[in-house]
Amino acid sequence: MTTNKMTSIWRVRPGSNDPASRAAIAEAAQLLREGGTVAFPTETVYGLGADARRTEAVEQVFAAKGRPSDNPLIVHIADESQLAELVLPYGETEQALMKRFWPGPLTIVLPVRPDAVSPRVTAGLDTVAIRMPQHAVALRLISESGCPVAAPSANRSGRPSPTLAEHVREDLDGLIDGLIDGGPTGVGLESTVVITEGPGVVRILRPGGVTPAMLREVAETVLLDESLAGVGEDGNTTTMNNAKHAVKAGGTTESTNNGQSSKAVNDTANQLQAKAPRSPGMKYAHYAPQGEMVLVSGVASAVREYIRREAESAAERGEVTGVLTYDEHQDEYAADAVISCGRLDQLETAAQGLYAALREFDARGVQRIWAEACPDDGIGLALMNRLAKAAGGRIVVV
Repeated sequence: MTTNKMTSIWRVRPGSNDPASRAAIAEAAQLLREGGTVAFPTETVYGLGADARRTEAVEQVFAAKGRPSDNPLIVHIADESQLAELVLPYGETEQALMKRFWPGPLTIVLPVRPDAVSPRVTAGLDTVAIRMPQHAVALRLISESGCPVAAPSANRSGRPSPTLAEHVREDLDGLIDGLIDGGPTGVGLESTVVITEGPGVVRILRPGGVTPAMLREVAETVLLDESLAGVGEDGNTTTMNNAKHAVKAGGTTESTNNGQSSKAVNDTANQLQAKAPRSPGMKYAHYAPQGEMVLVSGVASAVREYIRREAESAAERGEVTGVLTYDEHQDEYAADAVISCGRLDQLETAAQGLYAALREFDARGVQRIWAEACPDDGIGLALMNRLAKAAGGRIVVV
């Protein structure tokens, strides 16, 4: 990886209107107007922004991240008035979603206006994913830049997303023009991405901080995309979500709740992998630590017993071992790194702490990681999605 930029770093206090913060945001906004790349905090994770209208600027984002070219980007706006220049007319359901959830961690896929954004942003699709972040720094930056800002997460492609400015520096220092350090992010997981399929019908393409239950406050019908393998359209999921190699402990094939074998799930996942993704987060492996990770699901006591046994065996082989768990269970394991991402009874804290925990395993040189699954209701749907992707689809059911 070659570094050839001098990355400017500005420290800004969210919500502050002090002269230093105003000057920093003004300088970063000028960089965006000039076709540069700037990482900035949102309420979900840090994003890496560029003017969505300028192909040469957007290409710098792909180059810095090492991002596949067919993976579309989310465009961030600061005001709904910007939509007129970006998208074609849309329906009442989209309007209701915007009214209820913007600004906030919801991305809506809309029909793109021809030539409104770079074709690199849409990856050749006739739609564009748009959201309005709920973060004072992000909104001020976008507003002052005067640009619709295309911004994926500010990390090297495939790595855990950044929830601190330091995470951005680890991955992208020398590869981007600027970084606004606005402190830790809030939700900790990327936005929910949805597309409408007629009046009152919403399909979730990527789960996130806006849950299916929250969407049902606006839409009559909320579906989960078929790319979320093993996910039922009633909003209930199985631990096979995104599974490619889900097996029962001992090596035998484990069936999903809907009767699919792990081979069937694998075949389905491979077919979906071949399709062009309609939104970010649908096709490629994401969020992965450097060590091999396995997600363990099932009866809670059996999960902990399995992890303890596997970690002990790996340690005997001389491997550096890690366990990703929750506060309630942290004292029940012995490994080189036992890291809690948050509380099991408050999964919002686990969502906030997940990516930092995965990066900590890397910092400690962990080679093998076992992660506890969690209930997949509420924010747990998004958390299980990210855990399964971080594990590369390696799921053991006990």
